[in-house]
Amino acid sequence: ARDFYEFRYPFIKRASSFSSSSSFSSSSNDEVTYDYIIVGGGTAGCPLAATLSQNFSVLLLERGGVPFSNANVSFLRNFHIALADISPTSASQPFVSTDGVINARARVLGGGTCINAGFYTRANSDFIRRVGWDARLVNESYPWVEKQIVHQPKLAPWQDAFKDSLLDVGVSPYNGFTYDHIYGTKVGGTIFDRFGRRHTAAELLASANPKMLTVLVYATVQKVLFDKSAGKRPKAMGVMFKDENGNQHQAFLTNNRRSEVILSCGAIGTPQLLMLSGIGPKAELQRLNISMVLHNELVGKGMADNPMNSVFVPMTRSVEQSLIQTVGITKMGVYIEASSGFGQSQDSIHCHHGLLSAEIGQLSTVPPKQRTRQTIEEFIKRKRDLPREAFKGGFILEKIAMPLSTGHLNLINTNIDNNPSVTFNYFGHPRDLRRCVNGIRMAAKVIQSDRFTNFTKCDKPTVEKLLNMSVKANINLIPKHTNDTKSLEQFCKDTVITIWHYHGGCHVGKVVDPNHKVLGTRRLRIVDGSTFSESPGTNPQGTVLMMGRYMGVKILRRRLGKAAGV
Repeated sequence: ARDFYEFRYPFIKRASSFSSSSSFSSSSNDEVTYDYIIVGGGTAGCPLAATLSQNFSVLLLERGGVPFSNANVSFLRNFHIALADISPTSASQPFVSTDGVINARARVLGGGTCINAGFYTRANSDFIRRVGWDARLVNESYPWVEKQIVHQPKLAPWQDAFKDSLLDVGVSPYNGFTYDHIYGTKVGGTIFDRFGRRHTAAELLASANPKMLTVLVYATVQKVLFDKSAGKRPKAMGVMFKDENGNQHQAFLTNNRRSEVILSCGAIGTPQLLMLSGIGPKAELQRLNISMVLHNELVGKGMADNPMNSVFVPMTRSVEQSLIQTVGITKMGVYIEASSGFGQSQDSIHCHHGLLSAEIGQLSTVPPKQRTRQTIEEFIKRKRDLPREAFKGGFILEKIAMPLSTGHLNLINTNIDNNPSVTFNYFGHPRDLRRCVNGIRMAAKVIQSDRFTNFTKCDKPTVEKLLNMSVKANINLIPKHTNDTKSLEQFCKDTVITIWHYHGGCHVGKVVDPNHKVLGTRRLRIVDGSTFSESPGTNPQGTVLMMGRYMGVKILRRRLGKAAGV
């Protein structure tokens, strides 16, 4: 009964309840097999499973638990606490790229939609054209998601002032509330409802066919199993996974050439699992004694993360908490966004100030390579002695739209629970740095605009005082000389953090074909952001959710034609 309450849906079970055979008989036809096995119940995996279950049997395997009874996931006010929880059962698993930027990946049913800032927007039509998707089906798939979990935000005062300031400094026209990606200033959708409650991808499972879907939580897939008969392309047969007690299980596909294992583990998990399953660069696999199924030099290559830099704006009075609602889409390849009020709550003053916090590694006052555990401890100590006023206010965030700098992902060991080594090479390309400089100048203009100063009501002495307190607390503030390009370039490099929009590692044409089937294999496909060579829209979750639905419908239509009924 506890499980039913906790898991909400009857088809969600613990991994330890899994049994691959319906009786103890040894005859193989008693074995339960599946038309589709989806690895990763995240932003893409949940809508994909819900869609495929309309006509076929689906097993969805998720390494984390459920989001439904987890207050850190469910409420906007706890956004920063979920990210700061680094216990092994947390919905958020931290990782540090070799660049020194602390980052997070999801470990929960619903994936990134459970730990993100909630902002929902669509990709621009150019992105859809570039990836070669069918625009008509895309425009049916977005609303399928939106009707179920997306809301129009009630604009917080900070976001309203931010909107007016963007228009003031020329990020125009004002496009009002819209999901569309258009130049100018707009208000986007959110997966938080008006009570501040989060609606995640896991809720899309409500539209699944409950008779055809099995979801296992705490099921950590360790590798895809292949049939490697001589002379034939390796064929995915099923997966090996462990349950919450550490016991091993195997799950198999139905004996049909159309059955598939589909990886939806995200940009970190999917390349990692592919390599652990024997698909990747030969030297890498040999180094760790992984038996090779298929050599592909390009698995884990082309990893990118949109660099973010932010500026703290102090206020003299308290401000309502808000995550991203308003966004400025500029013509210079940067997006401007804002958050407020996360430094004020009782639990956060001693441990967090929202998007920028030592505990979630967003310590943007210390150059990336120096963000060590020790630095973070010192920061926390210093921060505890500061008056609460030091953290009133919010942040203006500036994100590079399509970074040209890319890196790579490599295995450190063969344990799937451990993070692989990831390098993003932030600002490795000079054009990214130039765009950051322009973005910071734009953010400074926004903060100095009359609309914003009228709102923050900070007169000079208070600003000076707060600046001094903030320096002690290491909150980065606007660099003193915004006309000095050299010092701005340094500011960009020293204060770079992430907005968690990393992608790549299994690119189309390199690791998968245009239908996302893994090159050189049979019955294996990838549906997640590891296939992207750019992050869609100002914020990617809308497009990754849509992609789960879109790919599901495409697979059904290809298999069943009109009979698919979707």
